[in-house]
Amino acid sequence: MDKQIKKVILEASGAHDLFEIEKIQDLWSGYGQIVRYGLRQSSRSTIVLKHIRLPKQSHHPRGWNTDLSHRRKVRSYEVEVAWYRRWSKYCHDQCRIPKCLAYKQHGGETWIVLEDLNNAGFEERRRSVSLQEMKVCLSWLANFHATFMNEKPEGLWDTGTYWHLETRPEELEALKDTALKNAAQRIDQKLQESPYQTFVHGDAKLANFCFSQDGQKVAAVDFQYVGGGCGMKDLAYFVGSCLQGEECEKVENEILDHYFAILREALKNKDKEVDIDKLEANWRVLYPVAWTDFHRFIKGWSPGHWKINSYSERMARKVLESL
Repeated sequence: MDKQIKKVILEASGAHDLFEIEKIQDLWSGYGQIVRYGLRQSSRSTIVLKHIRLPKQSHHPRGWNTDLSHRRKVRSYEVEVAWYRRWSKYCHDQCRIPKCLAYKQHGGETWIVLEDLNNAGFEERRRSVSLQEMKVCLSWLANFHATFMNEKPEGLWDTGTYWHLETRPEELEALKDTALKNAAQRIDQKLQESPYQTFVHGDAKLANFCFSQDGQKVAAVDFQYVGGGCGMKDLAYFVGSCLQGEECEKVENEILDHYFAILREALKNKDKEVDIDKLEANWRVLYPVAWTDFHRFIKGWSPGHWKINSYSERMARKVLESL
């Protein structure tokens, strides 16, 4: 380990020494890794280190190895540092995230020292979830969106999500669905024109939620694509990461009702100056638009992807007709 970052970790944790326990995962396209370290003589027994190291040559799993892709990833890690430096402190127990203990940037490398959520009671990861467990994540999203309602995403992406149209011209060019391709700008415009803007997590898939053992609480990780936007983008993307097409259709109303019930409560608790009835009416209309926005990306990025299903196609056709 780099001596400088070791010193940063020891000072941040108050530990006398540290040792590597395991590599949790490699970062996307070979841009570094996330590692769990044990601590000696510290009030914390472990920490998690996210080490971003720009590769000499990236290896995208689906072949998108371009300069634009590289610059987008570099920016995403700058955003993540900005998130932990400025904004993460506003998250509370209802939208729990790992505490950032320290960060360091030097010589093209970035280190982010994070609380180990496993030791904070969020040790479970889910490959599939019940509807009740989905609702726990939806409650997290509602509280997150309420917390940052009407805030300006300074230091973050102006428009959050990793599939935002402006940052994905190559995938749009590859899109074979002509009607969807021609409508892409209008779909994006509809979402951006909503008078109710918040911060979106930007990659709120099931894999980025850490559950308590009983499944009643969650914390979220991975803030590379956090930025401004309509909350429905997170909602549609999360649901699509959990369920197949027909399942999405069956629970759509129940999911939306639960999310908006929690959002109403959270906005009232935070005394946000927003007409909640008008917000809900606006965002309910934009839910299928947000779904179609991601569908546009996935059809260009990976035409054979499992998320391209009859439900998404029907949703997109209705949105296109409405435009």
